[in-house]
Amino acid sequence: MLRAGLLAVALLLPLIAAAQAVSDPTPLQYRDVTEEARFHALAAELRCVQCQNQSLADSNAQIAHDLRREVLMLMQQGNSDAQIKQFLVDRYGQFVLYRPLMDTRNSVLWFGPLVLVLVGAGVLVWVVRRRSRQVQPMGYSEERW
Repeated sequence: MLRAGLLAVALLLPLIAAAQAVSDPTPLQYRDVTEEARFHALAAELRCVQCQNQSLADSNAQIAHDLRREVLMLMQQGNSDAQIKQFLVDRYGQFVLYRPLMDTRNSVLWFGPLVLVLVGAGVLVWVVRRRSRQVQPMGYSEERW
């Protein structure tokens, strides 16, 4: 029994060692401080397509490393922030933007919560008024104790 446990641990060790976080083998090379600041601001506005709840700047996924390199390359080619965002939207969809543009396709996401709160408040007011009409207030009776 002990041998089987040791064998299982020995077989799992390579998998555990391979499960370490991916690190970027070569750091990004910026031309100047301004480009670095622009890159970090842009990477903070973009979402990692794998992690979904992390920005491109915060993600450690391999695709995030690749996208950061691509964003920097596009910046160094002279593309504006809007052009870079449009390139990524064309490739990955509006999901890649942390603040998607307001249009008819995503208007439910922008106004849906407000509509739900207003409908809920309206239903609550209607129920309270309906119940208050049904309950008769207790009147004073003429009888004394």
